[in-house]
Amino acid sequence: MTNTNDGQSSVDRGFVIEIEQEVLGALLVSGTVAPILGVLRPDHFLEPIHRRLFQHMLLAHERYGRSALSVVYGMFDRDEVDTWEKVTTRRLAQYLASLAANTTLGIGGIKLTAANLIHQSARIGISIEAERLALAANDPGADPIQLVRTATRTLDDIAASLRGGNRGKTRYSLSEAADVALDEVQSAIHRGGGITGITWGLTDINKATGGIHRGEMVVLGARPSMGKTAVGLGIGIKAAQAGFGVGFISLEMGANRLAMRALTDIAYDWGVRVPYSDLITGNVSEEDFEKICDAKQRFNALPLWIEQQSGLSISDLRVKVERMQDVADRAGSKIDLLIVDYLQLVAASSRYSGNRNNEVSEISAGLRQIARENDVAMIALSQLSRGVESREDKRPMLADLRDSGSLEQDADMVAFLYREAYYLEKAKGKDANAEMERLDRLEQVESKLQFIIAKQRNGAVKTIELFVDIAASAVRNAARAF
Repeated sequence: MTNTNDGQSSVDRGFVIEIEQEVLGALLVSGTVAPILGVLRPDHFLEPIHRRLFQHMLLAHERYGRSALSVVYGMFDRDEVDTWEKVTTRRLAQYLASLAANTTLGIGGIKLTAANLIHQSARIGISIEAERLALAANDPGADPIQLVRTATRTLDDIAASLRGGNRGKTRYSLSEAADVALDEVQSAIHRGGGITGITWGLTDINKATGGIHRGEMVVLGARPSMGKTAVGLGIGIKAAQAGFGVGFISLEMGANRLAMRALTDIAYDWGVRVPYSDLITGNVSEEDFEKICDAKQRFNALPLWIEQQSGLSISDLRVKVERMQDVADRAGSKIDLLIVDYLQLVAASSRYSGNRNNEVSEISAGLRQIARENDVAMIALSQLSRGVESREDKRPMLADLRDSGSLEQDADMVAFLYREAYYLEKAKGKDANAEMERLDRLEQVESKLQFIIAKQRNGAVKTIELFVDIAASAVRNAARAF
């Protein structure tokens, strides 16, 4: 009888050993573990001998390309065989043979039963954690915050196990990978514009990057007032208009304020320029208000969802993303792109106790993992440090991320936003001539936004000039919208 690590019989927790036996038997009969590679892990098996058997099957597959019964049995140490046979009074070779002989599964049924096995492992893990938490909570001196954190970490591990069980293929031959790559190229040819990923909604950035790609993380950094949220939301709107499902996770701004920015952005395409601040204060003519109401109708079918909540941790974000995926599924869509506004507002765990570099590294690694687990593209907006302000040339550079842990290394692409006009507006000429030069320069660059690609794993670094009307939250290609 298998015992869980708390000493309670797994049978008492609803453990059905036959599920594990069926899967292992079918794999032994087939002589390969290929159908469940990247799906099942040894720790999904609760019976120790089954866990050990599966470890040997994986090793045999790696070494010899097959996992037949005769091969796998020979990989057991003599000592572990003797110990098991002494405890169970059974011959291990006979037990393994019985697994193969008694299974009712064919190759087609292995994946479904493997999913049941993963669910059983998770269910029993939840049962153990719930009991541990209940016992710990009975202690009058227990710290409830620490109890929640510990339980969250454990349950998050279980959730990750379930996600792994539901994940698609993770291992490819070179030929298979080439087929996938050629499919992407063919899609890009059909779409035109060289896009193999999700559109940025901005032509020159699409050309430079091929789009935003699933499973990858883009860090989009800037100092305050450069337009991070406007750009991030604008990208989300354009992607949703192109048919991609978008999740916008705001840890700072409420959904209604984001909607106001979106309304001024959409209305801009209709020749209606209403500053975001005027919309907040109601300083809008009736005619413009009617046009903005008409613009709102374009939101009705957009597959874009907003999650507004501050203080979310990586564990919280995982849950939010899964719920967002469920909502998208019910709407007949799916989440293709996640935008997090912004990275430094994600709550760190207690693991590093205030070491900010390590905390940011943990957060960036967590966001990248979420992108890969959910097969979505991720844009993490990031606020740069004040060090930028101390330089004469205030264009951001990769060095400005050095105090941000492994953010640069985790990102597949790093881009920065820079508006020279912001600094010119704050400056004042030393004399009349200098002031005239400042005003002339401000007029030249007032509607210019630089999108600086500082790192790109699969492309060149370059600076792209965009048009921006920051008051209206409108970001467009370099040619002015109207």
